[in-house]
Amino acid sequence: MPQRGERLLRSRRSKLERLIERGVDPFPARFHRTHTTAEAVALFTGAEAADPSAAPPATVAGRISRMRGMGKATFVDIEDSGGRLQLFLRQDTLGEGYALLDDLDLGDFVGASGTLTRTKAGEVSLAVEALSLLAKALRPPPEKFHGLRDVEQRYRQRYLDLIANRDVHDVMRTRSRVISAVRRFFDERGFLEVDTPVLVPVPAGAMAEPFVTEHRALHRRLYLRIATELYLKRLIVGGMDKVYELGRVFRNEGIDANHNPEFTMLESYEAYADYEDVMRFVETMIPAVALEATGGTTVSFDGHELDLSPPWPRIRLHEAVREHSGIDLDDYPDAGALADRMREANVPATYAESRGRLIDKLVGVFVEPKLIQPTFLVDYPTEMSPLAKASAADPRYTERFEAFAGGMEIANAFSELNDPDVQRQRLEEQETLRKRYQGEELDRLDEDFLLALEHGMPPTGGLGMGIDRLVMLLTGSTTIRDVLLFPQVREPGPAAGPAVGPAAGPAAGKTPDA
Repeated sequence: MPQRGERLLRSRRSKLERLIERGVDPFPARFHRTHTTAEAVALFTGAEAADPSAAPPATVAGRISRMRGMGKATFVDIEDSGGRLQLFLRQDTLGEGYALLDDLDLGDFVGASGTLTRTKAGEVSLAVEALSLLAKALRPPPEKFHGLRDVEQRYRQRYLDLIANRDVHDVMRTRSRVISAVRRFFDERGFLEVDTPVLVPVPAGAMAEPFVTEHRALHRRLYLRIATELYLKRLIVGGMDKVYELGRVFRNEGIDANHNPEFTMLESYEAYADYEDVMRFVETMIPAVALEATGGTTVSFDGHELDLSPPWPRIRLHEAVREHSGIDLDDYPDAGALADRMREANVPATYAESRGRLIDKLVGVFVEPKLIQPTFLVDYPTEMSPLAKASAADPRYTERFEAFAGGMEIANAFSELNDPDVQRQRLEEQETLRKRYQGEELDRLDEDFLLALEHGMPPTGGLGMGIDRLVMLLTGSTTIRDVLLFPQVREPGPAAGPAVGPAAGPAAGKTPDA
């Protein structure tokens, strides 16, 4: 006996065949609407306010979300990207056209023309005078009362999630407003938006595993970029004093609530600025973007009310680690000794990890969860920041900060290291560490970038910000997959393999550990 799902599919196919036999085109090429559903409602309420008997004409279109028959009349709800509108269809008005309803299903797209009115129940509706089928749905939509329960299906078949959950539309609209507001903020301050290569010969600028590809025409191996930093710095060398880029970067690593293998990054560089200037820039920009995108500078995130207004506290990393873990980093300049001390504090640590990696673990375990209100964690150890300028007061630390809110990192910035000889030494040390700690991600030496630095780069302040995490913060989303339209997911079925884990390793370059 056929399963219920199979019967529904056969029923829809049968209706499709009947429509075609009656000469109805189930997939016409075009339909011209005069109003969206929201515009139609606004049109009527405005006309009604001026004249209670007003019945303005409108032509609308959308997907059927509900159908209710009442004798020789039918109420049909349609939805478009702007909202919902009720259609009121009467047999005596539509005549033979009323029979089209027999072959319509939830999920079908229809167009309707008529006059707007208000029903006895008080709902703005369209009294339909002409009805057209615009697309026959051959599969039923998700059942809206219970919604999509399968989380993986929500992300794998995002179109079903969009049909079933209007909240997803709201999050994506906020995302769009955030990106537009960020662009405006930079443009108004004289920054130039640029594009740099996505396929690169050296995957440098961050500590991450790249995706690899082969270019047939050039007969060379290339990588999807893990950061945009080194190309943007080349532009500073070339005399472009203020540049920024919004684009995708790619990291071949694990997936968790805060990480996706491809994500949207903002990176900016300003000549004659330092990390203090960038801090002031960030604590001004984020509340301005929040105000434009959400209407306020206070957001709810994971049970906390966050106030994004400046100024944000500045806390030295060394002091934060000492306060929350009891470990003074200055007492453990050797990686092995630090690993021993961390194990005493019940933090997993091995001799196969670099000192920078171990410090990153300490921050992740003891400090990051405490940084709920917007906060700058400043002055990172040199081992963690090979592209940042060392502090004049203490060369063991660099002029670097990370911005945190809601217990997660949202931005990473520093005064750029512009001494080519010191930069070469730092990157050569990274290559040495790569050989010593083979299971750990470290930055890579890019000869062309070092050549560019030898032509001279002025003092520069650089910023990296994960747009996806910023959207998470402003929409109250606690997983990055909720703010991406098409996040990476496992293959369906038993061959999916083991569950993916968190991304590993500190972000050495400007790109936040996103």
